[in-house]
Amino acid sequence: MICSLGLFSQEKTVAETGEDSSRWSASLDIVNRYLWRGQSWGGNHVAFQPEIEYQATEKLSFTIWATTNFQNRDYAPDNETPRGYQEIDLGISYDINDFMTIGLWDYYWPTLEKYDDADNSFFNFGEDGVQSLDLSLSFDLSEVWLPFNATISTLIGGNDYRYNENDNASRNYTTYVELGYSFEEVYQEISLYPVVGAVLNNQAEYYTYASYNKVSFINLGVQLYREFSLNDSLTLPITLTYTHNAATNNLEPFGRNFLIAGLSLEI
Repeated sequence: MICSLGLFSQEKTVAETGEDSSRWSASLDIVNRYLWRGQSWGGNHVAFQPEIEYQATEKLSFTIWATTNFQNRDYAPDNETPRGYQEIDLGISYDINDFMTIGLWDYYWPTLEKYDDADNSFFNFGEDGVQSLDLSLSFDLSEVWLPFNATISTLIGGNDYRYNENDNASRNYTTYVELGYSFEEVYQEISLYPVVGAVLNNQAEYYTYASYNKVSFINLGVQLYREFSLNDSLTLPITLTYTHNAATNNLEPFGRNFLIAGLSLEI
């Protein structure tokens, strides 16, 4: 979440403006491919990612985010190379204090085709479901110390099961950690955001393109960010992100290195 999403940041709180319209923000990201924590979903097709956020209070917000590359098949004709992908996420976050936020995300990624071992029903958090719950705790120390941020994220529900030698399933609680730093406007209003992300326990193989039996550094990268103001309410952020997946047992069909270009329309 630190480096992949362009989020609208309000200059004034709802209490200061008194305008209900300031509670809402919306954006549309367009990227040359969808990459999430070192995982390339949907191949090398352009992805469109709309987002709507509602700021209920100064501390509580709700978000709807989605991605699609408008393909009609999950895999290429070889039935191995990923091709199409779609996802709808529902999120809620609460600012505990000035530097700590707790969040809960519902990830829902229905398949484009029918499979015997996959059930696209919403609210199916079982072994054949295509949904999971991600509980996260984020820290942003830029206001109290250094422009350092960190996130720890654990799957607490949904299709995140590991199996023993008797093929019995148990919840894995797959956990991902991410550390980042912010270099604001280092050159010509361009900001720089390096990041290091790793999955700690991937025995459930939730992260497909990561090692399954040890800590796996799947998200090593840096993002260049520049924002252009089109008018008083519309901005156009442009990003260029390099990501390296350093997992030892990397099964990524598109390699380990990715260059992601994207632009956002934010209101």
